[in-house]
Amino acid sequence: MNHVHHRPVITRVARRHWHALDDDRVVGRAEASPRPDGRLFLSIDTWHDADFAPLAAAMLAELPRPLYTVVDDVDRDLRARWESAGFTTRRREREYLVPAAPGAVPPSPGVTIGPPSDPEPLRSLETSIRAEIEATVGWQEMPAEVLARPLDLSSYTVAASGDEYVGLLRLAAVPRQPRIGLLAVRADHRRSGIGRALLTQVLDALHHRGVPAASAEVNEANPAAVALFEGAGARLVGGNVELVLR
Repeated sequence: MNHVHHRPVITRVARRHWHALDDDRVVGRAEASPRPDGRLFLSIDTWHDADFAPLAAAMLAELPRPLYTVVDDVDRDLRARWESAGFTTRRREREYLVPAAPGAVPPSPGVTIGPPSDPEPLRSLETSIRAEIEATVGWQEMPAEVLARPLDLSSYTVAASGDEYVGLLRLAAVPRQPRIGLLAVRADHRRSGIGRALLTQVLDALHHRGVPAASAEVNEANPAAVALFEGAGARLVGGNVELVLR
């Protein structure tokens, strides 16, 4: 006998968690997760596609907007379900695999590349970069967040000019493969090769450690970043779409 799928009962089980129940069995889960920048990102996992809509409707009725979600670029069915709930595309992000390779490119004269020795100028640089981005495209266009204190200096490579840090690359120690979490240069030092110098320095160091590659996520609306990574031999391996409901 074919199982007749009933409309589930939606229950809010915690502040940001919902369950879909069918005969007291959990057949779907939904969660709203706050990011460090305050945005709420939604996720829904169901046994049956038909249970997505009632779970989404329950969440949207009780959460403040705007709301966000991220979908793998190739998962068109899931993207269509979020779009049916009212979400629209906000940005696209490319996922690259960047091969480690010897041969770091030197920076411009007067700039040195290396590990940071002091957390305060590093924190000052992150604050300056965030303010510059907020004043232009907005920090939400970046794929990474400025991290809370304390800083893990071992994750960073910096570009220094005098006693100031003017550029940084943060490498996240993700299991199996490191990830380039943030690569940024202060506005008054851009277009001088610092970004390329930082990237090639880190790729050179990974090569000498026997690490074959690092991953990176790049906003496809940022042609300078796309050109930088593709110029370093990065290979496109995937991507995602960020959707928003305003």
